[in-house]
Amino acid sequence: MTIVNLKANIDPSYYRLLSAQDRGRIAETFEARRPSVAERLAAGKALREQVPRSRHATYETSASRPDPIGVLEKQAVDRIARLIPVRYARMLASPFAFLRGSAAVMADDLSRTPTTGLAVAACGDMHVANFGVYASAERNLVFAINDFDEVHPGPWEWDLKRLAVSAAVAVRFMSGDKAEAAEAAAACVQSYRRRMRRYAEMSYLEVWYDSIDEQRVLDALSPRVRRDAERTIAKARAKGHIRSLDKLTEMVGGKPRIVEDVPLIVRETHSEQGTPIREAMNETLGAYVDSLSLDRRRLLARYRIVDAARKVVGVGSVGTRCWIVLLLGRDGEDPLFLQIKEAQASVLEPYLGKSEYDNHGERVVAGQRLMQATSDIFLGWLHSKETLDGAERDFFVRQLWDWKTSVDLDTILPEGLELYGEVCGFLLARAHARSGDRIAIASYLGKSDSFDRALAEFAVAYADQNERDYAAVRQAADEGRIAVQEGL
Repeated sequence: MTIVNLKANIDPSYYRLLSAQDRGRIAETFEARRPSVAERLAAGKALREQVPRSRHATYETSASRPDPIGVLEKQAVDRIARLIPVRYARMLASPFAFLRGSAAVMADDLSRTPTTGLAVAACGDMHVANFGVYASAERNLVFAINDFDEVHPGPWEWDLKRLAVSAAVAVRFMSGDKAEAAEAAAACVQSYRRRMRRYAEMSYLEVWYDSIDEQRVLDALSPRVRRDAERTIAKARAKGHIRSLDKLTEMVGGKPRIVEDVPLIVRETHSEQGTPIREAMNETLGAYVDSLSLDRRRLLARYRIVDAARKVVGVGSVGTRCWIVLLLGRDGEDPLFLQIKEAQASVLEPYLGKSEYDNHGERVVAGQRLMQATSDIFLGWLHSKETLDGAERDFFVRQLWDWKTSVDLDTILPEGLELYGEVCGFLLARAHARSGDRIAIASYLGKSDSFDRALAEFAVAYADQNERDYAAVRQAADEGRIAVQEGL
């Protein structure tokens, strides 16, 4: 599938994420001249003839659609075998949890849907639970997308469709009806469309500096939903490194040690290669340091490694290698927790081609920096040469917690989710506007609600497909085809 429309401009900020082949395709466009705003508007509008917005409404199950269980089992091949039952258990908690863990299944379905050919840095795993609060370097709370494991150059429609579907699935999980599900999906899309049109009128720097802080979010919410949001913000502020130290460690022999919670948190004394864990971590973090800027390297050098443990994270990520590392600085009251998380190939790669980055950790970090207004100061990547996990693997590194939290969707009623979905649509538009042609995309979307209604229809239809897939995996668990470890 061709994902780059040569009639459309590609922002320079995104150029490095393109494959060598796609660079060659657009090289002449960059070298000759940049299309004018008028030309980009015309190109976007012309795409409505090639790909009518109404075409996005249809979802039909393909006769060649792979078995969703087979897709999940294929993903599990290079994961930690003993944790796969935990992954299935988390996915089977609800149809919404299943959607969160089945990005690979939906990627295959999305690959058969119509696209305009306008490329962005696509998140690849976009859903309403993939947003949260985190701290900027200036210690301000920012609301943004917070998971980039699957980021890859791709169609903007795929992210938006998955976001709309997730809103519909979440509403149905909360006992909402199909009409409410469609309204929540449409709210996400309408917000995306309106914000993208606003970004189309802004300068490059205005788009780049735009962000959503806590006050901006609170001002957009109703009084009842605002109270829930204020609790989420207070929870985020409480999740600093000292709180992490209190919650995740205990004193042993006068020294802090990470508390085990098998199989979710497991302390290791040696790596899989038999290397003492502190020595293995020193070597691992040594490779990671090279990905940081000089000022961050100097800051990190002031800390020393105290302890490390494996940790199970997420829903779809369960089974990938993940470590948490405790470091101390000036004294015992100066902790730093880092998370070292394995980065595997994006679920979008089979349909869009291999990443330009040889290191998938670097792919994740590059995508995150591009899509977020501001990123974790310790965000970086590394390639582990068997020292840590017995094989060569890619990882990315970030702070654990540090004012990070997500919205508790279980506390939001369908009407609250609609408001929350509007914020999510806004944020996704902002992320796409930084990497793709916001003018052409906005022109294609237009002023009417045609696209909103089309994606709402698609979202409700795909929510049915998600429930069928969930039921199939549940049946496989009941029949013993897959192992499930409940309660985790």
